[in-house]
Amino acid sequence: MNRICALFQIKYPIVQGGMVWNSGWRLASAVSNAGGLGLIGAGSMYPEVLRTHIARCQKATERPFGVNVPLLYPNIEEIMDIIIEMKVKIVFTSAGNPRLYTQRLKEAGITVVHVVSSVAFALKAEQAGVDAIVAEGFEAGGHNGREETTTLTLIPMVQQAIKCPLIAAGGIATGTGMLATMVLGADGVQLGSRFVASVESSAHQLFKEKVLSVKEGDTTLTLKELAPVRLIKNKFYQDLQELYQQNPTKEELQKLLGRARAKRGMFEGDLVDGELEIGQIAGLISEVKPAAEIVSDLVREYNHAMGHLPEGL
Repeated sequence: MNRICALFQIKYPIVQGGMVWNSGWRLASAVSNAGGLGLIGAGSMYPEVLRTHIARCQKATERPFGVNVPLLYPNIEEIMDIIIEMKVKIVFTSAGNPRLYTQRLKEAGITVVHVVSSVAFALKAEQAGVDAIVAEGFEAGGHNGREETTTLTLIPMVQQAIKCPLIAAGGIATGTGMLATMVLGADGVQLGSRFVASVESSAHQLFKEKVLSVKEGDTTLTLKELAPVRLIKNKFYQDLQELYQQNPTKEELQKLLGRARAKRGMFEGDLVDGELEIGQIAGLISEVKPAAEIVSDLVREYNHAMGHLPEGL
């Protein structure tokens, strides 16, 4: 049996990314009901909001789902308390040291996965005792690694270095992309951008429509001085580039970024001054679909590609 399917007790080795402002209980439960693993994105939720989303997800699906927790976010202790109290079975951690909470979560019977962007961080996560690792190439949307290692390069390097199950992320939105990363050594895949453009995503409709219009070269990795993030090039991005011409300090960058800019862009639909996080693979996304149909498409495309691989050289 596939190692990711066995670990999470799911039908397909397909994980929906826990994306801030996009991944509420509706999306997580829809992906889980379709046979994948849905994740609630705790990074954009106050503790009591997360509690509500977990409770609603538990009512909406009897299948496994998880919560993604960026470790550098505020209220982390309260968030972990809620996750344990509400008997969440799977937690994906990111943006921080996996040693901080892995042991505590595992003692509570929780399966722990950590997201990394390099071989070095993968090794540290495995040493911390995680049950699986997500290796995310810099094609991915949202916050990213400073190494700028592509998925095509990262996956085989991490696969050689670790023994625990490996999930590939970054630049995957199709069944053929899923097959490619699994040929490179991944046991499963995590998709973010493809599920942003889903019916159940909590992203604003204007942001979903903007994702459909993205072409090659319309996104870029920026704000490396604070936390690298891949953005669609809009007015906010252009303002940022103008500021960079002045050799700004971190404080000046932070002032321009301000508070809740990602919420303005992705959740409230401000396409001008909001922060619009999406991956390079958005150039292949042309339609908003129900999450179940996205999962079905991935499986169908994967199986079709498996049966049509070129013969020999």
